[in-house]
Amino acid sequence: MRAARTNHAWAGRIRTRSNGRARVLRLLLALCALPAVFATATPAHATDTTPDTRATTAAPARGADPAPDTQAAYLADRLRENPVHVTDQLPREVPRSTAPDFARLAKKTGLPTYLLVLPMQNSTDGKELLGAVHDRLGRDGLYVLIEGTDVAEATAYGVRAPAEAALTVTRYELAYDAGPLLSFERFVDVIAQGEEKAASRAEAAREKYRDEEPAEMYIGPSDRQNQSFLTGILLTGVPLSILLLAAYARRGRTGKPALRLMVPGVALLSAAAIALTAPVVFDETRSSAARLPTPAEMSARVERVAAGLKQDPVYADPESPRVLDARQRDRLHERIRDFRRSDGGGPVYISLVPQTPESESAGDPDLFAAAVHAKVGGDGVYIVADPDDGTIDVLNHGLRLDSSHLSFDLPDSLTLGDSRADEADDHLLGERLDRLMTFLDETPRTDRPQSEPAPAAAPRAADEHTLPALYSTDFWPGLFVGAFAALLLTGLVAGATWIVRGLWRRHSPEPEPFDSLPFTAPTQPSTSYLRRTAYAELTALGAQFTGPNDRGGRSGDLLDAALLLVDGDPGRTRRPGVDPATLVAVIVLARTGRAARTGRPSNLCCGVNPLHGPAEHRHHVRVTADGNRRRLLPVCAPCHDTAVAEPGGIPGRLLKLPDPALGNTRLPYYDITDSPLTAVPDGIGRLVDRVRGAAGVH
Repeated sequence: MRAARTNHAWAGRIRTRSNGRARVLRLLLALCALPAVFATATPAHATDTTPDTRATTAAPARGADPAPDTQAAYLADRLRENPVHVTDQLPREVPRSTAPDFARLAKKTGLPTYLLVLPMQNSTDGKELLGAVHDRLGRDGLYVLIEGTDVAEATAYGVRAPAEAALTVTRYELAYDAGPLLSFERFVDVIAQGEEKAASRAEAAREKYRDEEPAEMYIGPSDRQNQSFLTGILLTGVPLSILLLAAYARRGRTGKPALRLMVPGVALLSAAAIALTAPVVFDETRSSAARLPTPAEMSARVERVAAGLKQDPVYADPESPRVLDARQRDRLHERIRDFRRSDGGGPVYISLVPQTPESESAGDPDLFAAAVHAKVGGDGVYIVADPDDGTIDVLNHGLRLDSSHLSFDLPDSLTLGDSRADEADDHLLGERLDRLMTFLDETPRTDRPQSEPAPAAAPRAADEHTLPALYSTDFWPGLFVGAFAALLLTGLVAGATWIVRGLWRRHSPEPEPFDSLPFTAPTQPSTSYLRRTAYAELTALGAQFTGPNDRGGRSGDLLDAALLLVDGDPGRTRRPGVDPATLVAVIVLARTGRAARTGRPSNLCCGVNPLHGPAEHRHHVRVTADGNRRRLLPVCAPCHDTAVAEPGGIPGRLLKLPDPALGNTRLPYYDITDSPLTAVPDGIGRLVDRVRGAAGVH
């Protein structure tokens, strides 16, 4: 297509050289035009004067073959009307009222800038889409694609712009919750700096944030609940602690009346200071950068789809890739007509529209179908097919069809697809929708019309991104916890602390207490628990050896491997710097060594949770709550019983640890790739080899 535009420009220059070459020029132009006459696609070169450009985006008549790049043609037409196109499918995150702000920012580039704000599309390559839109529009400039809330792609056509550097800076410098407007503003600022400065800034951002993420800009409702809970604890815990500790300190003593009156005053001042300071420290009011959409923006997409369904019972979202060809559309139209004429049948409305959490229905296809049904105003079967993930939902509104049959007997191969559908770009939606029509033909009829129950309302957009007040939610439970914490603190200060420390000093040199260490195996252990347990287990194993010459055999090898993980110092397990995965490896090695010392050796450790101890079987177990992904793991007796009796319970028993690369996100221990724990499913011997190899010991 770009070659065609070059040929036209070259022919124009030839025309100016002499009139004698005009005939040759006309012949060349005629030859260049022949492919366009016979091609099924629309012309590659589109300008404002091209007469049929917008006709390519109109809904084709039944039986006509729509343009193969309908999505690009539609988006090109939107950009021809306005260089900034904001979809109507993301009102909760990017309402269309933000278009003027995007346009204002786009002017700062100093270049012709064309911006598309679209839903996230897993099946579409952003760079290819921008190229196709540019070829359709026929205008050079900077083309930018925002998917969801992030600047996803940018390409310069016919102009010089540091698009790649600007993308790098935006992705590295901003937190994931920065929002589309701030992301585009940062992108535009880098473009305006020029190529040299933009390249330097991109390299600096890449180096600075290579191993860390920028701090989040907003907090969520759970964070606000934690803030409220902490405020409540402090508001009662601190004043009560002052009163109780002061009373304990002067127990059995007589003090001046002025001093006795000072303590309540200090407690009251501390409560007032906390009550006044907490709203200043926890001053967040919103959980995201999203603006509040208007009611018209929240209903725009539903109205668009309903209007399309009134014209054609098969509506394909023009902003999404085409998943039905002309033959499949004709087939669906024929099946819909036959079903409508059948006994107990009726209208069928198919919406090929993506369902995203940012849409008016918050990604709920039942809610979307109910809204479309209300706008269309006619009963029928409403089918919602997502062209992005390939899911299909079927809802009966007012036909004499057995709704329970539609709800419970639809095969997963129709609603969710199979492996073939997952691998296909179109998710085989045409084939599956045709099979779905056969299923509708065979659905039992009822004496009276049936309808789906009204779905639960979606969250209010006004509340979705607004944080609750600080003095609400968990603030009230925090008050009671604070009072209890004050009592507990006073008791600890009175005697529990020195008793525990005394017992620890008295018995720590002896191995007996460690032989009876409590056996615990949490699924999501805290770092403090892992430090305490690793130190206790490692110290207990070391105390069972009389000296360095006694470190022979399997238990000695396990002790040496555990010490390699902490550089030979058991005390390192109690100090920051040792990651949770390493602490778990120390515990596993130490416990296995102690078992071998007592004559109970085992080479297999439970692969579901290594803290469970020795394994007795190998079993294919489910390792994810969503889906049916399985893995062959050694399992202990309780995990084996669970895998047989309740396979879905295994994911809840998996040991999950925080991944340093992902912050607080917890992963199954064997997915933390830089940890020796990945060798646990292969046996304790493999774990020892992995530890020795990492330490350079053979």
